[in-house]
Amino acid sequence: MIMEKIEKEIKAIKERNKRVETDKAWETSWTRRICICVLTYIVVVCYQWLISKNSNIWLSSIVPVIGFTLSTLSLKLVRKIWEKNRE
Repeated sequence: MIMEKIEKEIKAIKERNKRVETDKAWETSWTRRICICVLTYIVVVCYQWLISKNSNIWLSSIVPVIGFTLSTLSLKLVRKIWEKNRE
């Protein structure tokens, strides 16, 4: 009984360690960095095109926020693909 409990705990720790290692690798990966740069750049270009006739500082200031938010939301799909190719 005790051995089974210990084995379950060890298995849970190993699974957690694997997830942590994958998270760490993703956070430092060039795939993630490049995707954030490209997606932010696309958002900035589109946004600047939309507001090109308006030079409002408040509208211009929101560009980095929108770019970052959209890039982090869309990176889930990229991460899934990255994880499959990493195995």
